[in-house]
Amino acid sequence: MANGPRISIRNGRLIDPASGLDGEADLHIADGKVLAIGAAPSGFQPDRTLDARDQLICPGFVDLCARLREPGHEHKATIASETRAAAASGVTTLCCPPDTLPVIDTPAVAQLVHQTAERHGFARVLPAGAVTQGLKGAKITEMAALKQAGCPVLSQADRPIRDTQVQRRAMEYATTFGLTVFLHPQDAALSEEGCAHEGLVSTRLGLPGIPEAAETVAVARDLALAEQTGARIHFRGLSTARGVAMLAEARRRGIQVTADVSMHQLFLTEDDLECFDANCHLIPPLRTRADREALRAAVAAGVISAICSDHQPHDADAKLAPFPETAPGISALETLLPLALRLADEGVMDLATLIGRLTHGPATILGRALGRIAPGEPADICVFDPETTWVVNPATLISHGLHTPFNEQEMRGRVSWTLLGGRIVFER
Repeated sequence: MANGPRISIRNGRLIDPASGLDGEADLHIADGKVLAIGAAPSGFQPDRTLDARDQLICPGFVDLCARLREPGHEHKATIASETRAAAASGVTTLCCPPDTLPVIDTPAVAQLVHQTAERHGFARVLPAGAVTQGLKGAKITEMAALKQAGCPVLSQADRPIRDTQVQRRAMEYATTFGLTVFLHPQDAALSEEGCAHEGLVSTRLGLPGIPEAAETVAVARDLALAEQTGARIHFRGLSTARGVAMLAEARRRGIQVTADVSMHQLFLTEDDLECFDANCHLIPPLRTRADREALRAAVAAGVISAICSDHQPHDADAKLAPFPETAPGISALETLLPLALRLADEGVMDLATLIGRLTHGPATILGRALGRIAPGEPADICVFDPETTWVVNPATLISHGLHTPFNEQEMRGRVSWTLLGGRIVFER
């Protein structure tokens, strides 16, 4: 942003995994970009200085999946409300799935999302373009036009393409335009009646199950098609140990495939369904403890290169029915950072690795030069206090969606400032 404010952030610990930075260093920003790290350039006079003593400075987080509900579902949330929540969470860039109303399957809808987000100015929103028209899985969209309209990737949201031939043609077409295809690894026929992981817990509770095979069958099909077509694919939300093993093997063989995991899958398991808490109704479902440990190990090793919020705000009524009839999904933007810090506390991986999975890793998947702090790069910055504690409840959440399985839990870690393109878009 030309002629943006000149800002110095001093006395903090700067961590940028993409640049290999980890240590105390000052950061100087001008014209929307990082001007210098360390000593200020000669003659530089900041308009404002932020004291980050005892705090951490890192790139703004990049979230690969956050539903904003607009257009079409404004009774649940809006682009304004959810990007404000994103800014308060240190998220500066987020990718929204195309399952809006209307679907993001034309340049006009993609541009509407862009323009609305830019008008509010809290976060950079990158809409994923639909793979098929209306997400119906029949006719392929005009992918080149969607790319030109600012869609960095293509997606079917959580609506798998049943017709394998359509899936193949879509991958071939996407490859022509250099577009990554985000895939929801869940076989429709094996999963459409279920709401919980098929196993001992679902059987005991009488809940219809979604078997592990719902994921592995889809992963196997999509990997075979990616190998056949040379497409670049991304599995959005792996949930099983077997799926992780198949991903790792495919990557060893040179298939162009990446994956992410939703943050809640690294903590919760099928055991959390015991009280029929509708906030644990998630798709993919919460799996076994063994699956959770495999996901954690895969993130630490870099087999899974991104962690996302999978933010899905709902209105109050969405979770009031009996468990199988409730809407799946939770509000997850504002617990993203504290849960990441909890992973570090538990020794799953070090803090720098975790920050990389929230910044450079997802930015690379999107093919955007984001998620890093370097001179000349956009000044998307998160400054947070790793020791501040707070309690998750409706009074502390900014998102219009208030459903979370972490309600009333104490969290550690809170954002102090978020900068987007050198502008302060959140200040506590």
